[in-house]
Amino acid sequence: MPAGGGADSTSVVARVLAIFAAFDDKHRALTLSQIAARARLPVTTAHRLVGQLAQWEALVRRADGTYVVGRRMWDLGLLAPVHAELRQIASPYLHDLYAATLATVHLAERDGTRVLYLDRLSGHASVPVVSKVGDRLPMHATGVGKVLLAHAPAAVQAAVLRNLTRITPYTITQPGQLRAQLDRVLRDGYAWTTEEMSLGACSVAVPVVGADNTVVAALGIVVPSLKRDRPRLVAALQVAAQGISRSLADAASRS
Repeated sequence: MPAGGGADSTSVVARVLAIFAAFDDKHRALTLSQIAARARLPVTTAHRLVGQLAQWEALVRRADGTYVVGRRMWDLGLLAPVHAELRQIASPYLHDLYAATLATVHLAERDGTRVLYLDRLSGHASVPVVSKVGDRLPMHATGVGKVLLAHAPAAVQAAVLRNLTRITPYTITQPGQLRAQLDRVLRDGYAWTTEEMSLGACSVAVPVVGADNTVVAALGIVVPSLKRDRPRLVAALQVAAQGISRSLADAASRS
């Protein structure tokens, strides 16, 4: 790519950004022709730029010929101050929570109308967990998502409630039922799911409050069942979340 300034380099930047914009939640893997069409670029131009991005590992070409966003872009995104500071501060509390529960632990934040998974520690129990670090999943079907949705602006809640897709037979798709759950999240201070994102997996989650006393993230646990251990798990989550919140406030006071 041209290293100098001017119209040519600006054009290249715009084309590269258009290539990345071709990918979204519903288009995670694209062929070269699909990238060109969605980015509105000639195939020859897309071929050249995609090849260079693949060399830099910003894109990865899979065995079937499709391209996906590479790990290099996720690593770069983690350098953003909000992600880096939150993950660094939360890390010891996530490990303490994992040691206390031996369950899969998640740290997540809201990204528009989706929930973005910032960190994850895998538990000992054999639970079908679909989330990975960097994934963006539906808010209405996940514990961390319901926490973040309950504390989201009204416009975000309305957008999510208009599009309650069914993922499993237990996914809540009735707006009134979900609205009642969100009210309980605000009242009780935690959210839960029962096989709503994947069969055989239940979750419970609590909010993480930032220095300005607003909810900045959610901390969650995934387990096979919540029938007996819900109070214990909620208590463990709240202790960890309070620790993260205090550390965020301390970090803000020092900056």
